[in-house]
Amino acid sequence: MPHPLAKIHRMFELVEPIATVTFSEVPNEAFLAVGMRNYWDGYFAGRAAPLGLAPAEVVHAVFYNFADGEVARHIPWVWGKTTPQEAIAVRERGSATALRQRIGQLADSPGLVRAADLATRAAVSAPTEGRALYAGLRALDVPEEPVARLWHAATLLREHRGDGHNAALLAHGIGGTEAHVLLALSLGMRAEEFGRTHHLPKAQLAGVVDGMRRRGLVDAAGGFTDAGRETKERIEALTDELAAPAYDVLTADELDELIAGLEPIAAAAQEDDD
Repeated sequence: MPHPLAKIHRMFELVEPIATVTFSEVPNEAFLAVGMRNYWDGYFAGRAAPLGLAPAEVVHAVFYNFADGEVARHIPWVWGKTTPQEAIAVRERGSATALRQRIGQLADSPGLVRAADLATRAAVSAPTEGRALYAGLRALDVPEEPVARLWHAATLLREHRGDGHNAALLAHGIGGTEAHVLLALSLGMRAEEFGRTHHLPKAQLAGVVDGMRRRGLVDAAGGFTDAGRETKERIEALTDELAAPAYDVLTADELDELIAGLEPIAAAAQEDDD
């Protein structure tokens, strides 16, 4: 019997702060130490590394929501400074170190070991069809050290969900920049205020918003229409549905145990990043 989608969404909320320690200061410094010029070099090297030496066009397609040309500023340049294999190792070490620092004594608790084991069972059990980034991560060795294993499992679950989210966006005709606009509006922000879109040329962003207005998703003032809000809600619900198969391997009691085990770890890992 499938797990309730509310619990699948709760897993997303708990996995996110654990996986995204990857994008914090400690891993960033580790990437700078191997020759990256800035944060985004390390971001693309680390996150794209499971795809191998894929060209910028492929990384852009898989990541989905970066503006045209953003990926190409970093891929393939980063592969002149490091290799995908080294980037995977740097990312894992830096992320495990960052997670351990944030969660303190929880890092050495039996609860973390159990959560890592349950999360890993789920993370390596989901179907890979149509999920390129998840499949690339699945091809990597699972770390043995518990903190690293928990981070790796969280990253697998995050990217499995992310690949499904891209499919949901695509099914609803929402492009990459449009996805950011929907997210901004759902947070009560205008598109030009949102961190992932405010840097875009004003005319380019205005063109995206105008296109969404013509489709009835955005109103004259640049806010949500009812149809826009409903579209965002449908995409989120479908994303949860597509994420659910990862947890089929766990019993209802095991999923409840995993959620309870992750809650203190996720709370400790939650920290504002630059």
